[in-house]
Amino acid sequence: MPSTPSAGAPAAPQPARRGPELLAPAGTRAMMDSAFAFGADAVYAGQPRYSLRVRNNDFGNMSVLAEARQAARELGKQFYLVSNIFPHNTKVRTYLADMEPVIEMAPDALIMADPGLIAMVREKWPQMPVHLSVQSNTVNYAAVKFWKSVGISRVILSRELSLDEVAEIRQECPDMELEVFVHGALCIAYSGRCLLSGYFNRRDPNQGTCTNSCRWDYKVHPENESADGRPESKVWLLEEKERPGELMPIEEDEHGTYIMNSRDLRAIEHVQRLVEIGVDSLKIEGRTKSPYYAARACQAYRRAIDDAVAGRPFDATLLSDLEGLANRGYTDGFYQRHHDAEYQNYLKGHSESERSLYVGDATAFDAERGLMQVEVKNRFAVGDRLEIIHPAGNRVLVLERMENKAGEPVTVAPGNGHIMWLPLPPDCQGAYIARLL
Repeated sequence: MPSTPSAGAPAAPQPARRGPELLAPAGTRAMMDSAFAFGADAVYAGQPRYSLRVRNNDFGNMSVLAEARQAARELGKQFYLVSNIFPHNTKVRTYLADMEPVIEMAPDALIMADPGLIAMVREKWPQMPVHLSVQSNTVNYAAVKFWKSVGISRVILSRELSLDEVAEIRQECPDMELEVFVHGALCIAYSGRCLLSGYFNRRDPNQGTCTNSCRWDYKVHPENESADGRPESKVWLLEEKERPGELMPIEEDEHGTYIMNSRDLRAIEHVQRLVEIGVDSLKIEGRTKSPYYAARACQAYRRAIDDAVAGRPFDATLLSDLEGLANRGYTDGFYQRHHDAEYQNYLKGHSESERSLYVGDATAFDAERGLMQVEVKNRFAVGDRLEIIHPAGNRVLVLERMENKAGEPVTVAPGNGHIMWLPLPPDCQGAYIARLL
């Protein structure tokens, strides 16, 4: 394990930065490296036992965690450790002892939600900055002021706020760091406080083991049908794909029904307003996502932030850049409640142009053959328009030829697991490759 400064040691000098921090997920070391390469200022990583991240991840290994934290420090980047579980008593008893070696690594902040754990950390390690997790559902300036009074240095605001509400909180709390989500999955429950996964699989979302039950494939059936197949009542039943015959009634109140899948958040068109408001950090959600996801999202939001800071207008092509990422359809969430038809058409039109699909990684250049080795992720073929996505800049080309692993000319890369050789220049090594649809 590399040597690391003790808790409380001064962090490496940070380069001057204008505008909000771009904060990206780091579920793996590769994802962290990708996020930093494509423009993130900071990453957050979940310690499996005490966060809402996937339990089995790279950062359950203390050596990997220490190396990642040191790598971020050497780049002048920020590394936040997520510790936002709502623990039952057994985890409270082990928490401080388990956190000792983590605090010795001196993460730039802990992201926390539970008031009891926060109090324990503030008492034992008062020098450790604590950011309040979105799980704490902070929706007003009075709550922000309360958390400041108990030593919290940053509040991650609830996703359920509008832009005007965020602006009012900034106005009332000028000396508190504020963070908001701008991209990623949305929960059907209030800021992630959901019980569906616990109900179906006895895997508690609030203990870090959500199975995304809201995103399963459901079919709707009428409770009663007449002889001609028409429903006789207004009661409808849901059937999940992997549970045939288990019919669940849709129970609805004045707010609606909850066994539904939310669209994903994409608020890149609001970055300029968030910069003007003075939000300190713009956060990308990315649980169980890939390094490609981190690269593409960071690249787009980096450009949006830089344009906003420089006073340049929003570049609508960024909307289509994000269409190539895994998503369930996009929404800007609660930031703007009512869009006029002209604005909706504007967003829809740009989103559907130049959509793309992630198809491979450029891993090694063979100078003798003048070909780049590509690890295939999805099908592509000779004649396709490919986008080469690289930290130094993207380019688009038409694939004119390629060879398989044995060096034989082929016209199709069938799919994941294959190795292909493409005529790409050497400076494309390390790039992600997408097929324009």
